[in-house]
Amino acid sequence: MAEQGTGAGAPVGSTPQEPKVVQWLLLYTLGRLAIAAALIGLLRALGLSGTPGFLFGVLLAMPVSYLALGRVRGRLTSALVVRAERKEALRTRLRGSDTDDAA
Repeated sequence: MAEQGTGAGAPVGSTPQEPKVVQWLLLYTLGRLAIAAALIGLLRALGLSGTPGFLFGVLLAMPVSYLALGRVRGRLTSALVVRAERKEALRTRLRGSDTDDAA
């Protein structure tokens, strides 16, 4: 899956499929905030205002965000995995191998 573009011989940053971690993180964060704000507003319109309405809205936003933002969360996780694999490959390349030290 993610191993296709992580060749050790390729220069860093030259792969056309760079993961867009920041883009997916911002989208997920803004989505969660929007869901929480909508639920708090809905509860306020239904007559539950103040601190209890705020806390109950934030509490309800957790499972709703989990269900509604599943695809975005999956893409964010995939981008983070690809980024971690690339960083580990770079660390391994910079560290060198034991056969290089023996020569």
